[in-house]
Amino acid sequence: MDNKQAILELLNSVKRRNMYILIKWIEEDTDFFTAPASSKFHGNYKGGLAEHCMDTYQCFLQLMETPQFKKYDFPMESVILITLLHDMCKTNFYFETTRNWKNPDTGQWEQVPYYEIVDSHPYGHGECSVMLISDYIKLTTEEKYAIRWHQGGFDKLVQAGDFTVNRVFEVSPISVCLHIADMMATYTCNRKQEK
Repeated sequence: MDNKQAILELLNSVKRRNMYILIKWIEEDTDFFTAPASSKFHGNYKGGLAEHCMDTYQCFLQLMETPQFKKYDFPMESVILITLLHDMCKTNFYFETTRNWKNPDTGQWEQVPYYEIVDSHPYGHGECSVMLISDYIKLTTEEKYAIRWHQGGFDKLVQAGDFTVNRVFEVSPISVCLHIADMMATYTCNRKQEK
């Protein structure tokens, strides 16, 4: 089963008001299934975003079987939503272009494909994902925390010295689990290196 089919089946299993409208928007008005997960790091290729979200879901399921997280019995609807949609801010965000790259083997400059960032929702990474999803369905507080803070120490506010993520991680085990699953998916699953 390809990532698109698997993701749509999982999302369609979520019984939230207006879920079908969110799914329709994802399919028709975003590039979720063809977008890269980044411009030059993990998943920097067509379909990388959907692949990364599916990997995050799989990693989350693995973590749920560990003693640290098994005791929490996270709701499956929440697991599906936060893992598959945590990076919605990356939809309609990367645009294909080319750039010059010096081939180390030949010493010659070549035109290579490249993803340029066009941020039409400058609201912050996790914040933007929560905002986009919330335009269609109601998220629980726990789901909002998890999506908003899934970057953990990589979040710009944290890097600037904000300690809110510490408090979130203290009170929201599902947020901790999503952060770890996202890191696992990013650093241990398929990765294509930048040219």
